[in-house]
Amino acid sequence: MRSYVPNTEPERQAMLKEIGLSETEELFSDIPRNLRLSRPLDLDKGKSEIEVRRIFKAFAENCESSMPVFRGAGAYRHYIPSVVPKLSMHSAFYTAYTPYQPEMSQGMLQAIFEYQTLICQLTGMDASNASVYDGATAAAESMLMARDIKRRRKILYSAGLHPDVQETLKTYARFAGMQAVSVPLFKDGLTDREALVKELKDSAGFILPVPNFYGLIENQAEIADLVHEQDGLLISYLNPISLGLLKRPGDSGADIAIGEGQPLGMPLSYGGPYLGFMACKAKFTRNLPGRISGETTDADGNRAYVLTLQAREQHIRRDKAASNICSNQMLCAITASIYLAVMGPGGLREAAVQSTQKAHYLAEKISSVKGMRLRYPNTPFFNEFVVDSDRDAKKIDKLVKDRGLIGGLPLSYANKGDNGILYCVTEMNSKSEMDTLISALEVSK
Repeated sequence: MRSYVPNTEPERQAMLKEIGLSETEELFSDIPRNLRLSRPLDLDKGKSEIEVRRIFKAFAENCESSMPVFRGAGAYRHYIPSVVPKLSMHSAFYTAYTPYQPEMSQGMLQAIFEYQTLICQLTGMDASNASVYDGATAAAESMLMARDIKRRRKILYSAGLHPDVQETLKTYARFAGMQAVSVPLFKDGLTDREALVKELKDSAGFILPVPNFYGLIENQAEIADLVHEQDGLLISYLNPISLGLLKRPGDSGADIAIGEGQPLGMPLSYGGPYLGFMACKAKFTRNLPGRISGETTDADGNRAYVLTLQAREQHIRRDKAASNICSNQMLCAITASIYLAVMGPGGLREAAVQSTQKAHYLAEKISSVKGMRLRYPNTPFFNEFVVDSDRDAKKIDKLVKDRGLIGGLPLSYANKGDNGILYCVTEMNSKSEMDTLISALEVSK
């Protein structure tokens, strides 16, 4: 990539000299030499624009976008009303930048304020922020919140938390001088209560996924009591669509509510951009990272919007900032706002009900296939469930794909020794698609 660095060689040398280095390689001295690439990248020579277009056109022609999907694991295929992309792609939203000047950014600030209001209504919390990159980042930022609120450097999280979120937590913890401790699952797939109680002492709090990675539903209120008895914070990591059915975290004793906002009107899109949402009880508002828009009045008494709590913003006190997030995720926040407004409580509940009912239908049908069984048959689940099989999960995945379906996720993704398959169903899956999947599983045996 050196050929793309715009600085001249004398300019590079001047910058290196300024920081006390003599050559560029010294910038990478902390990376072991055996991990560094000792040759140029194996890339083709540059191509013309028309050649690149031909390549991508060929890729597009080979992509089948209409395949029924039975895979979730953190990114979900829900119906997106046509008004959502139509309004969110309005040029005033699509090109807007960070609203540092309120007199020039009233529309954007109001949009952020409306988003915060909707997230608070959804979660039952008192305050919300905007501009957190994704659910994993929201989890890591909530860990830092708990550290600063409780002045403790130990955070607990359920082993049922999404594996990628767990890795993000551990990365943040390593560089924040914190100890991130996993609490194992009991045989029912839910957090082991005894193990949790043992670890809670001197911890800042506990991150509880509801539902968890395996689709199972935890008892938030019960766990909140256990955490609060040890003066910790309960942080609920949520699938927002599940709140169409489940009790809100704010009504179940949670102190902070976080999660991945992708199900709220954002397509799968090869992994992004997505949206992390965060909300909390009023007393913890000053510890929220990211951006907070507030409503006030101007000198003439007219309603106005401003960025609030600026004293704790990372662009003001960078050396003391608890968070280094400063980019604007407003487009994704607006998309979520429009989706929630269009769906309303009734629409959100309908999406949650259909997802749950269809998932239970498919789980029952798969259980009837010889050699396949539910791993947690007696534990309530939302729209995902784990199936164990006598056959190799990856081979099943390939056979199902050959039948024109995107099947469940082989859990060897999360654990190399796990032969389970995580299936997901949403309102987008029809009965005929589910029956086709069952037929494929029966034939593949």
